[in-house]
Amino acid sequence: MEWTAMEINPEVGKTIMSKLGVSGHWRFVDILGLEGEQLTAVPKPSCALMLLFPLTQQHEEFRIQQANKVTGGSDVYFLKQVASNSCGTIALVHAIANNKAKMTFENGSVLKTFLDETAGMSPDERSKHLEGNKINYCQHTFSLMQPEGEQVNFHFIAFVNVNGQLYEFDGKMNGPVNHGATKDETFVTDAAKVCRSFMEREKDEVRFSAVALCQS
Repeated sequence: MEWTAMEINPEVGKTIMSKLGVSGHWRFVDILGLEGEQLTAVPKPSCALMLLFPLTQQHEEFRIQQANKVTGGSDVYFLKQVASNSCGTIALVHAIANNKAKMTFENGSVLKTFLDETAGMSPDERSKHLEGNKINYCQHTFSLMQPEGEQVNFHFIAFVNVNGQLYEFDGKMNGPVNHGATKDETFVTDAAKVCRSFMEREKDEVRFSAVALCQS
């Protein structure tokens, strides 16, 4: 199964969240850089960060080494990625699901219904439930068109503060990765530090971008 690749920028993110029935005062903002003053410009509070980066051989090799670091618990919502190009949707679901108590949902919200239905399921069962779900059709409206001849695969992951722990959510893994303690005041800085490690492993690569989910 292959989905239409999804772009996440502030305007598209706002529209997708609306279609999924997420309302309230949370919005996506661009993160213009992952250090110093560029991070202080990110509005607070921020409850999630999404990183887009190219999948390379170096990254795949690193993920194999990281496989034994996956963790989680009943307080962490994790969803496996099965369909091609669904990583943007998976990252968005991880960002919202692990901040569910902070969100406001409209009556009949597609995403709220999905989260309620899958609350007691395993990550694999949640993936099966996502196939054919209305979430799929909502995100299909928005596509990221790669230049003709472009062969690079890009991937989305999410970072969330869950009960004072910084978790990395990558649907291609078997579970989330715990990067240690964090708090609301330092979450963006802590998540950006992990993001910089991605960039450092890809020394000749500059195609990284990030957005934060912030309260407006």
